[in-house]
Amino acid sequence: MKGFKDFVMHGNLVELAVAFVIAGAFGKVVTALVDVIMALVGKIGGNPDFGTWKPAGLPLGAFTTALVGFLILAAVVYFFIVKPYTHAKDRFFPAEPDSETIDPNTELLKEIRDSVRARPTL
Repeated sequence: MKGFKDFVMHGNLVELAVAFVIAGAFGKVVTALVDVIMALVGKIGGNPDFGTWKPAGLPLGAFTTALVGFLILAAVVYFFIVKPYTHAKDRFFPAEPDSETIDPNTELLKEIRDSVRARPTL
């Protein structure tokens, strides 16, 4: 039983489980927003379901509906989630300067220091 307890509590298993639960609930919110936008598209241009559309006898309607839904979903995720999140993250948690990046002036001063130290004293 100890091995199972260690497995469950080891690493980020609990955090990952919580993330999946939240993602499932959040997915429903995003899907509902996409449905609202698809309904608005339907009000503007007619029915948002292209399922019966068959140009030249090819059944492209279901594909077109899925493609439009995907593009709307991608736009909703980007403009309502990714962009605000990135803006807030940059504002409230600015990136720390890279410690490996050395200022050229500092490097030059180190070289001068080293050459002065290397001179023989009189």
